Amino acid sequence: MKKTILLAAALVSATFITSLQLQAQDVKEQDVKAIPLEGAKANLDAPAPDGIRPGGTLSQELPAPKIPRQRISAAPANRNYPEQPPMIPHNIRGYQIDKNFNMCLSCHSRSASPQTGATMVSITHYYDRDGQALAAVSPRRYFCLQCHLPQHDVKPTRANNFQSIDSMLQQPAAE
Repeated sequence: MKKTILLAAALVSATFITSLQLQAQDVKEQDVKAIPLEGAKANLDAPAPDGIRPGGTLSQELPAPKIPRQRISAAPANRNYPEQPPMIPHNIRGYQIDKNFNMCLSCHSRSASPQTGATMVSITHYYDRDGQALAAVSPRRYFCLQCHLPQHDVKPTRANNFQSIDSMLQQPAAE
């Protein structure tokens, strides 16, 4: 009984999928020249919205923004909130980070950091998602650039009034 119902359901779904494929094929074979292009061209020259980068029209190709200079510092950048991943204070151009090799760990691993003087990877990177301690960096923490970013000399793209928790705690309480 169950096999019969499953076979019937499979037959109905296969028929439905075949009909969708035939409809898609009919659309592909329609005369594409029947679509009016004058209205489409006019829409391409409509002004694009201004986002982080200045807009133009949709048909314009604006030059890419200049790549900002990396900020290299001996001291680590201040963190703005608890548990914020630290910023990378040095150049990482050309660093290999893939499934076979992680160049960050050549200096920041537990064994290499005493010789290199680099900050050791946080102990939290040696735990799996179940809280089990591992001998090596956890696979989910292996790709450093998911959380840690290099510092750049740039102006903020949007004005904001962000205050770190430390500066907020130093302000007198408003009554």
